[in-house]
Amino acid sequence: MKITCDKQKLNEAVLNTQRAVSAKSTVPALEGILIRTGENAALLCGYDLELGITTTLEATVGEAGSIVLSARLLGEIVRRLPADTVTISSDEKQITSIVSGEAAYSLVGISPEEYPELPAVGGETSLRIPSGVLRSMIRQTLFAVAESDARPVHTGTLFELEPEKLRLVSVDGYRLAIREEPVPCSLTASFVVPGKTLGEVLKLLGDEDDEIELQIGRRHILFGIGNYTVISRLLEGEFLDYRAALTTESATRIKVSTQDFINSVERVSLLITDRLKSPVRCVFGDGEIRVSCSTSVGRANDRLSAEVTGDTVEMGFNNRFLLDALRNTECDEVRVLLNGPLSPMRVLPPDGESFLFLVLPVRLKSSGE
Repeated sequence: MKITCDKQKLNEAVLNTQRAVSAKSTVPALEGILIRTGENAALLCGYDLELGITTTLEATVGEAGSIVLSARLLGEIVRRLPADTVTISSDEKQITSIVSGEAAYSLVGISPEEYPELPAVGGETSLRIPSGVLRSMIRQTLFAVAESDARPVHTGTLFELEPEKLRLVSVDGYRLAIREEPVPCSLTASFVVPGKTLGEVLKLLGDEDDEIELQIGRRHILFGIGNYTVISRLLEGEFLDYRAALTTESATRIKVSTQDFINSVERVSLLITDRLKSPVRCVFGDGEIRVSCSTSVGRANDRLSAEVTGDTVEMGFNNRFLLDALRNTECDEVRVLLNGPLSPMRVLPPDGESFLFLVLPVRLKSSGE
């Protein structure tokens, strides 16, 4: 195999495919990146048996072939190469040379025959969605994915396809995030995509508003993003019946500046540390939100104006969960709906219901806490 390509483009391709490579594996090839020649192109692939990222970059192909090289080493080498072009060649004994300007490396590669094949995703279900829409939908739900794998299915986001509609739902036991968008689709399907996969998809979604292709198989999903392909297994299991957690009742309705609310919660949260945990106490009523926090190092109080209609209510929240919900609204103003001190807080856009975040309250001790 022999290819010559642009160093900058190769560096970007290695950085992106490297994120799907196993850090440690009993199969040495899985710690590497597969490089294969195509027609005037080089194909790069990283795969850890759950997530695969492949890409194609322009290259002059001197000799067809393929090789697997250590992802860590290849990344370090390419990043530091001195010239604008790089030539990679390997022989039948997998000895690989990397040359750029005056710098030359000779590495022992791994036979491509030891590299596992990526799963084929039959396009049983496929749809196209604008990059900006998918980016916004993932960003507004990824924060609520469960980190603990007590219920592995909740470490992913539920995709629900209905005719002309796509809904994403994430839940971790303390909060719930729902994001809905109209999409041109006549299918009905639901599946759960791992949070790790969506994190990588988010990094690959650029600012351009190209169309992203999704192909959904029985056990895998494929995202086509420009010249990148992300293939991931789907999570199996029974996802929470989130609709049962949704209530339409609200005894208190608030409209408030998102940034003002964030700033206020951040100010009182300065007293909270990993060691000194305490809920943020919020009192909604009389045209304002009073925010306070008390720990062994002291007490903080703040207030901000808001439109409040209905009953005055006092609630406590985990500061991180409350801030995550507010920061991911992407709105200047939010609607907050409450139904008593022990029901979840619902955060919605000022108009419509394109997203809905639920944050469970923390039971407060006496007001002198």
